[in-house]
Amino acid sequence: MKGQSRLDQIMEFLKSHNLVTVEQLVEAITASPATIRRDLIKLDEQGVISRTHGGVTLNRFIPSQPTTNEKQQRNLLEKQAIAEMAALCVHPGDAVILDAGTTTLELARRLTHLPLRVITSDLHIALFLSEFKQIEVTIIGGRIDDSSQSCIGDHGRQLLQKIYPDIAFISCNSWSLEKGITTPTEDKSALKFDLAAHAGRRILLADSSKYGSYSLFCAMPLSQLTGIITDSALPPAVVEALGQLPCTLQLAESPAPRLR
Repeated sequence: MKGQSRLDQIMEFLKSHNLVTVEQLVEAITASPATIRRDLIKLDEQGVISRTHGGVTLNRFIPSQPTTNEKQQRNLLEKQAIAEMAALCVHPGDAVILDAGTTTLELARRLTHLPLRVITSDLHIALFLSEFKQIEVTIIGGRIDDSSQSCIGDHGRQLLQKIYPDIAFISCNSWSLEKGITTPTEDKSALKFDLAAHAGRRILLADSSKYGSYSLFCAMPLSQLTGIITDSALPPAVVEALGQLPCTLQLAESPAPRLR
């Protein structure tokens, strides 16, 4: 097979898969591991792919924050499974930080039976939980980000720097072993850092489709977390690499879609 034709095949395969291993490419393209590795080096030098621990993906730089509406129905079953598992980490009487996001909103829907103190930057979460008398809700305040309908800025950061919650659930649009949790803006990066800084437990809630993508600003490396809850679609090599971190990795099995 000619080199360019093989590169095109690799690109087509990557477009339909989030993260793939060299072994998967060898099987799909029917080329030797050495040939595939040389092709990947060439594509990496061209800037069209990202090589991460355990696999390779298309270059998935995220320059701006997706809106809440854009994220609402993406990977919904995975988000619900992650939220179900995360809810088991919360105990009656806990002070809980919920980062802004659609996965943390799914978690909020599973905490309504518990007496809690919840601190959040997310307007949707705050309004939803305010309906339940046994939950004391604090919104951190500050300027509202119109893409996520959440609070950002120094006002909220000052509050977060003064509290010591039992557990913080962090969400994100991009994460990887190499780059950690990243955000498109410095404001969001600083806020995420403060959301987690003083928490007894710091747990990332992120589905596997976001793994391997990245934005400009690093909020925190994965090594600063005490736990990661994601879905079971991560490649085995990535699961193995994440398992070496000094935090607990939990994989939630999402239910199969219902047939109508």
